[in-house]
This record gives sequence, structure tokens and C-alpha cells, in this order.
Amino acid sequence: MQLVWLKRDLRTRDHPALDAALQHGPTAAVYIYEPSLWQQPEMSAAHLAFINECLADLRERLDALRVPLIFRVGEVTGALGRLHDRLRFSHLWSHEETGLAVTYERDRAVKRWCRDAGVPWTELPQTGVIRGLTDRDGWARRWQARMKDAPLPEPEPQAQMPDLGDLQLGDLAQPTDLGLKPSSMRGIEGFPVQQGGQSRALSLLDSFLNHRGVNYRADMATPNAGWDACSRLSTHLAWGSISIRTLHHATRERQAELRELKLKAERDSTPVPFDKRWQGSLTSFQGRLRWHCHFMQKLETEPEIEHRNMNRAYDGVRTEDPSDWTADERTRFDAWCAGQTGYPMIDAAMRCLHSSGWMNFRMRSMLVSFASYHLWLHWKPTATFLAQHFLDFEPGIHFSQFQMQSGVTGINTV
Repeated sequence: MQLVWLKRDLRTRDHPALDAALQHGPTAAVYIYEPSLWQQPEMSAAHLAFINECLADLRERLDALRVPLIFRVGEVTGALGRLHDRLRFSHLWSHEETGLAVTYERDRAVKRWCRDAGVPWTELPQTGVIRGLTDRDGWARRWQARMKDAPLPEPEPQAQMPDLGDLQLGDLAQPTDLGLKPSSMRGIEGFPVQQGGQSRALSLLDSFLNHRGVNYRADMATPNAGWDACSRLSTHLAWGSISIRTLHHATRERQAELRELKLKAERDSTPVPFDKRWQGSLTSFQGRLRWHCHFMQKLETEPEIEHRNMNRAYDGVRTEDPSDWTADERTRFDAWCAGQTGYPMIDAAMRCLHSSGWMNFRMRSMLVSFASYHLWLHWKPTATFLAQHFLDFEPGIHFSQFQMQSGVTGINTV
């Protein structure tokens, strides 16, 4: 039996680990809710709600493939050990993950468990992040090489469901199971909370490439227009209900289709409708797909940036530990978190985030730079707060961008 360990890859389309497992034998999948991860200050019940929507969609898809999906609450090595006692799976499959320090340490523990249990563990890449890279020169070429292969299609169903005996599959975990406060995100009119699942991700991709994205290059910078003009796929990328390779190839195919329309418009006496804004918008979007992995690569190469300034010359410039803050610093932080600074644009952005879990990139940068410069707050507590509220929290992008907008990288100095 093969076991697929699901993490930030909650889909069936273009899922190399699932595809490889199915080629090697009867396959089951497991998703483990890890208390040590959910107790991290960056995680919240809002993330859990989105993940559970992805898992509900994924369970239906895996049922159609005759792949049972097992749910467990507990630390990974313990959960794997108990499953191995019952199922005697012969191989563990998963994707590489660039995440928080706690997930890095967990992966090291899983590697030790696999070695001791005699279970081979194969980790496969799913993004453009290159593990073990010591020099980022030429990284863009490597990214292109990683993306060039076509996305894997939906797998064929197994001949039959593997025999799990009387093993209970379990069910989706709730906030109380993980010691989380229920999410307060309810959305407001015109600004709903995003919902998870591969089906919704594919629908968003189609609407972006064929309708919403026509003026992406300009509209992505504005908070109101960006709500619809941005792809809105970042949350699905963060939790893996769609792969970045799927986005890359779909965008290239749409670009090729638009080039054909342009040529037809130029040669026909009755031109077909063609909006020239598409060219710049999709080129810009392709660039941001590379940036997505580029910033994740920074954390993969230098995981310390989750905790400390990229440029150590900035250590001590701001007070990092909130327990050492003055009453005035605490007041500034609390006002910023609540969207009650008295600066209307800042407060509007923060209140929108509280309701919906999403803002466009320019508003995120504005919130961070305001907290770092105008309020003179250290980036670590503000990064933790926004991580809790960004539904698309992706550690590599999050910490790299926070340090850039706070001016502690030593480059792009404000």
C-alpha cells in the first residue's frame, strides 16, 4: 500500500505525489491536523475554514478515484506510526514544503521516523522552489525549466478501493479540536470571504483569463478595482487547491489564443474584437507567478528570515518584543490592528481585511510601511497579526515582503 501525506497540496489535478503513488500500488491519502502547527501565532480558524472547504472538495474527488482520505488530529510522526501499525503501508509520498520553522522541524522528525520504520519517503517538488540551492544566479532559468512540462491531468481511478479493514477515516477537524477561537470573518456586501476547493480555483482561473483580467496590469494597484481584476488565486495557491504550473500553462495558452486573435484582426477585412490590454496584463501576471516562487525561494535558502532581520545591521532599531514596548507603542499597535488609527485609507484597508481575509498587494504594502515607519513598530508582531488575517498566508512571500516593506533588508532602502 502507498500512502500520500497531504499538506499544502489539496487537489487531484497536477498532483505529482498522488500520481506517482497510484502508479506504484493501492493508494490511500491522509491529512493530519497538527496541534503544534495550529498553535503557531500565525495560524487562525479562518485558515482552517478555507482548508476544510478544500478538503471537502478533495474528499469527493478522491472518492471518485477510489482513494480513501483519512483524517487525523495529532503530531505527524505519531499519526503515521499508528497508521503504519494498522495498514503496513510500504511507501510514503508527499510534496516538498517551504513553510514555518515548525514544519521544517516536523519534516526532519518524519525523515527520522521513516528511516527507523524502514518506510521510503519520496518528496516531490510542486512549485519553482529548488531545494538545496546555494546560489540564486540563474534561478529564473531553473524556474522556467521546472514549469515547462505540462500539468498532470486528473488521475485514472484505482481498480478498487484499498482494504483498510475497520480503520475509521475520521472527519474534518473543527476550531475547538485545535484550541482555536472561531473565525470572525463574515464578509460584507461586495467583499465576501473566499471559499476553498479545486472546483472554485479552476472557475476563478477561467474567469480571470477570459474576462476579469483584461485590465489587470493597471487595476491590480487599486483596492476596489483590484478586488475583481486580480486573479484572486493566491489563497488557492497557498493551500494547494491549484498548482502554479497549471496557472503558468493556462496563461501561456490564453496568450497564444490572443496572439491568434490579433493576427486575425490584422489580416481580415472584418476584424474580430481584440482588446489590446490583454497582452500587457497577462505578461504582468506571468511575471508575478515567477515572483511567487522567487520570494518562497528566499525563505527556503535562508529560513532565519522568519525570525530575524535579513540585514543584521538593523537589529535593535525598533523594539521587537511587545513585552518591552512602552504604553504608547502598545496603543499604536492596538489602533493599527483594529483599523482605528484615524488615517482613513489605512483603517479602511484593515477593516476590509478583518471582514474578508484579502487585500490587493498595494494595500498590504501600505499597511506594513505605515506600521513600520509612521508608527515605528517592529515588523515581527505586525507580520504575525497580518498572517492570522491573510487567508493566503504563504510564509516565504510573507516574511520576505514584510522585511522589504519595513526597510530591514539592506536593499530597496526607504
